[in-house]
Amino acid sequence: MEGIKLRLLQVLDQNQHQRIETKTLATMFNISVAEVEKLIRELEEEKIILGYVTLIDWEKTDNNNNITAIIDVKVTPQREVGFDTVAKRICRFPEVKNVYLMSGSYDLSVVIEGSSMKKVAFFVAEKLASLENVQSTVTHFLLKKYKKDGIIFGDEKKEHRLVVSP
Repeated sequence: MEGIKLRLLQVLDQNQHQRIETKTLATMFNISVAEVEKLIRELEEEKIILGYVTLIDWEKTDNNNNITAIIDVKVTPQREVGFDTVAKRICRFPEVKNVYLMSGSYDLSVVIEGSSMKKVAFFVAEKLASLENVQSTVTHFLLKKYKKDGIIFGDEKKEHRLVVSP
């Protein structure tokens, strides 16, 4: 990969939680805005930049009734493909937000969202655990988010004033 593309990716990755204007990037790399836009477009077409994400603190809205569960999944690996076929199949479910291959006592970590605990339980029992090559599952319900993707939740800057007494 060309040096400038790699440096651009590093800057975008390090600053993923804030927008960087293409004008600022152009100044940083001493190239034109059009060249920055062209590089970003190429990186998107090459499927190196896969997307852009907005992180929302749903607890601060009236619409915070989704349940998030992290499911540890033990899988029997398949000959010549390992865990890939099962992982790709799990990825196709709309409830699934993330799938990771893990080391340790389980093979896949699956993060799902549902509108109720009952719907999450139904997904695990009827869709996930019933897949061929899935040996077992352990479900953990997310109770509170403190930090996600480098962003701390509920970290408002509060004015700290000392108490003055007569």
